[in-house]
Amino acid sequence: MRRIRYGMYVSLDGYIAGPNGELDWHDIGEELHQYVNAEWETIDTHLYGRRMYEAMRYWETADADPSLTAYARRTAHLWQRAEHLVFSKTLTTVGRNARLVRDIDHEAIAALKAQPGGDMEVAGAELAAAFARLGLIDEYCAYVHPVILGGGTPMFPAPRERLALEIVETRTFSSGVVLMRYVPRNEP
Repeated sequence: MRRIRYGMYVSLDGYIAGPNGELDWHDIGEELHQYVNAEWETIDTHLYGRRMYEAMRYWETADADPSLTAYARRTAHLWQRAEHLVFSKTLTTVGRNARLVRDIDHEAIAALKAQPGGDMEVAGAELAAAFARLGLIDEYCAYVHPVILGGGTPMFPAPRERLALEIVETRTFSSGVVLMRYVPRNEP
């Protein structure tokens, strides 16, 4: 069974983007970048909302930049080889290796999870919140950056109910970023 993972870069106070949508506070560096590349080696499908997809389309042509580092070039190749399902009611077209999906259909996503293949990654707070409400996320990863933004887009928009998690990994990177990986806890 394929897993769906939700992982985002997040500030210490829980935001994935600043008050004006800014992302200039990410301290990715080579070590973290290499780690995320290794994670993406196991992912063959990205599940995006419109805004996240539009931001990630950078990787569609990034490898054409001769100044790109080898590890960033690897990220571009991993992104390009993956399938992208874009959940949007406003987009009319998407790029290569992408399919437009209008609605989140629990049964269709469950069937997708049952197909052979690599893991899937859901990205974007609103889309991930909808997947979480449907019990579709198998793993949560927070890459906590040493910064407090004071506002912005929360990693977890107001959930409708509590979700108990069990920690399965922590890792500290030399940049000060701390990874916390969780899976849903099976409660009696």
